[in-house]
Amino acid sequence: MERLDKFLCDSGVGTRSQVKAILKSGRVAVDGKTEKDSTRKIDPKTNAVTLDGEVLGGYRRIVVMMNKPAGFVTATEDKSERTVMELLPEEMRHLDLKPVGRLDKATEGLLLFTNDGDLLHRLISPRKEVSKVYYAKHEGTAEEADVSAFAEGITLRDGTRCLPAKLEPLGPGESLITVCEGKYHQVRRMMASRNMTVLYLERREEGPLTLGDLPRGQLRELSEAEIRSLES
Repeated sequence: MERLDKFLCDSGVGTRSQVKAILKSGRVAVDGKTEKDSTRKIDPKTNAVTLDGEVLGGYRRIVVMMNKPAGFVTATEDKSERTVMELLPEEMRHLDLKPVGRLDKATEGLLLFTNDGDLLHRLISPRKEVSKVYYAKHEGTAEEADVSAFAEGITLRDGTRCLPAKLEPLGPGESLITVCEGKYHQVRRMMASRNMTVLYLERREEGPLTLGDLPRGQLRELSEAEIRSLES
């Protein structure tokens, strides 16, 4: 059993305040009878809930991919900085979406959001070894010794030990870096440990997903097949 207002929010009807107004307007019915009480308990398996005559489905697992622009911190809220939650369209802001891992304020690229806690923890757990590929512009040029150091596992300047990673030099001042964990500012700190200060950083891939042609600052909802690929 769950409250009617929560069921409506989970169905994507609106925020709590919007749902309250919708209920007061008499647009919601339970088993064919108008219901205005937001605290009404229902059983989604047995009670038919409709909005303007259309049946609602309740909770739906959602995973969204965003091409994050610079200038936003990855957090659900922040007292002094703009957050990636501000980039979500209004109709998604009440769906309990949370960022999967973090991209720092200056880093751009692929960032996932989901309302599935189990999937979120799977994707950020180092034990699952979900790969993340970054494109970096940096000072200096990556040499073979740097590639070997990444493959062995970088030890950061504060003594933090990173898991083995892949460094692919693309030419002077450009590299691809693949990691399977998400320590604080990890890619920037790994590169700095090899005297290559990162000037620009973009995440291009996570697990089986790639940014593709998704424009900067835009997002799209993943298909069920794409979500299942993240679980395999």
